[in-house]
Amino acid sequence: MELSKNLNKLDVFSISTGAMLSGVFLLPGLAYEQAGPAILISYLFAALLALTGLLSQAELVSAMPKAGGTYFYITRSMGSAVGTVYGLITWFSLSLKSAYELFFMAALLGVYIQWFSPVQQLILAVSLCTVFMLVNLIGVKEAGKIQVYLVFTILAALAYFCISAFPSIEEKQFLPFAPGGFDSIFKTAGFVFISFGGLLKVASVAEEVKNPGKVIPQCMILSILVVSLVYLVVVFVIIGVLDSSVLRGSKSPLTDAAFHSLGDNGKMIFGFMTLLAIFTSANAGVMTASRYPLALARDEMLPSVFGNINKRFKTPHAAIIVTGLIIIVAFFVPIDKLVKAASSVLILTYIFSCLAVIILRESHVQNYQPQFRSILYPWVQVFGSMGFLLLLYEIGLEALAMTCLLMLMGFVLYWFYGRKKDSKEYALLHLIERVTSRGLTGQSVHSLENELKEIIHERDEILKDRFDHLVEECAVLDFHEDIPIDDFFKKAAEAMSNHLEIDANTLKQRFLEREKEGSTVINPFLAIPHVVVEGEKHFDVLLARNKEGFIFSEDADKVHTVFMLVGTKDERSFHLTALAAIAQIVQDPDFETRWMKAKSDDALRDIVLLSKRKRN
Repeated sequence: MELSKNLNKLDVFSISTGAMLSGVFLLPGLAYEQAGPAILISYLFAALLALTGLLSQAELVSAMPKAGGTYFYITRSMGSAVGTVYGLITWFSLSLKSAYELFFMAALLGVYIQWFSPVQQLILAVSLCTVFMLVNLIGVKEAGKIQVYLVFTILAALAYFCISAFPSIEEKQFLPFAPGGFDSIFKTAGFVFISFGGLLKVASVAEEVKNPGKVIPQCMILSILVVSLVYLVVVFVIIGVLDSSVLRGSKSPLTDAAFHSLGDNGKMIFGFMTLLAIFTSANAGVMTASRYPLALARDEMLPSVFGNINKRFKTPHAAIIVTGLIIIVAFFVPIDKLVKAASSVLILTYIFSCLAVIILRESHVQNYQPQFRSILYPWVQVFGSMGFLLLLYEIGLEALAMTCLLMLMGFVLYWFYGRKKDSKEYALLHLIERVTSRGLTGQSVHSLENELKEIIHERDEILKDRFDHLVEECAVLDFHEDIPIDDFFKKAAEAMSNHLEIDANTLKQRFLEREKEGSTVINPFLAIPHVVVEGEKHFDVLLARNKEGFIFSEDADKVHTVFMLVGTKDERSFHLTALAAIAQIVQDPDFETRWMKAKSDDALRDIVLLSKRKRN
């Protein structure tokens, strides 16, 4: 059973933005302690670095909008072993981060309702997790609607704070600007980079988005622009309003700044906004984390129960419940170190995204057809990866060791469970094949090209028409040497005669006669021989390519592409429809390049089947 497509642009923007807003309520004080007012540069640097990863993610999600987000891209680019390890550690890291957020939220709520004991806070955290599970079980549409209301409420409150507090800004609060020098600025950029982690969460629910190939990249870019602006403006106001002695190390800097500028009402309002911000981040965390086990189960890397979809609500109920249980279990153990590991997993996500784009592009996989392409390729990916590696180094050995332990656990699961069922091709094999000229890939039902073709059909909502069905079954001839038109028509007639119930020699003569009546060469690259034959209810298509060229006449250029159409008189109307379809296909500016680079008969068919044209 498929997931329902219920998320629109507003939902996607809100999921992505909401997952990033909690940082502005919690981190500026701790960041200020490290770099002083220069944290403004740290936030800007972190945002620019996140943008490089975003461009790669946006390209990947526009090509493969499937549940599981980055896990799906990594598996299809680097193989199931790497993908399974990454998918499992990301699932756990998102769950643990959500556990940390829910526990922090319970602590804040405990102040309001005067629950101060650890047991009471634990009960409240478990209750909150149960509520999130139920919301996500009922439906992603409902969870998305809640996210929209929360995000715009928070954005409105932040705008009110900035406008109200702006007159209270004092210039002296920005001096000295960078007391710790450049090194502290860069280290602090690594510290606040986690604020932009929510940006990637939305990729894991791509399968549930309407028109995902265009909507998700647009919303991701808009989201990072909005959130970056919010962070820079809000942090600027906080620094200008609060005395450094108050701001340094504050765990609720925005609430403190609101109290300083707006009094008790400001403290109450922004204390509540802090709760809402954590709520939005945790909601997005539960929603997106649960899609990783779903994707792993679909690839048979986890038991099939994780892939079950609820018939009524169209949500992955088993994956959501297990994710919720992992979060609840995390409440009972010290998770500070594991949350740091979650930060390193986030940075690995950006690195893997950059590598996946490079591998998929350089492998020349034909059906890798993103609707959004990263600008400045491959420099964005290269420099982005270098920056992320530096951030990874700054996180510290303890977090990296914990991440390595999680990776080892993931590899053990793959080795003893998933490896036995692993039969998928991946782009790295195509890249190695291209470099070494060794035959490592094929055209089996598990081939990457076939899988990407089905994804494009689903993404672009292609409904096959009669012409598509004919192309799927038609003969394909591929030549690698000059061939006279006589010989070509003979081979084409032999290939088509059985489908048309006509003698091959007779059909060959019809082709030759049609060519004498008037050349069927449309341009120096393309010819469309089409004839009418005796009989009823017969129509067939043949595709042909010759890299050296077909010789249609001594005076004309060699032709590399031939579409042949043969039908009976009662099929004249469809004959015109087929000609119109071909005309739309060959108008694609990339058609000639892709046609000449196609590696197989199926690849030639796919160029036609995946074309952007009006279907009847």
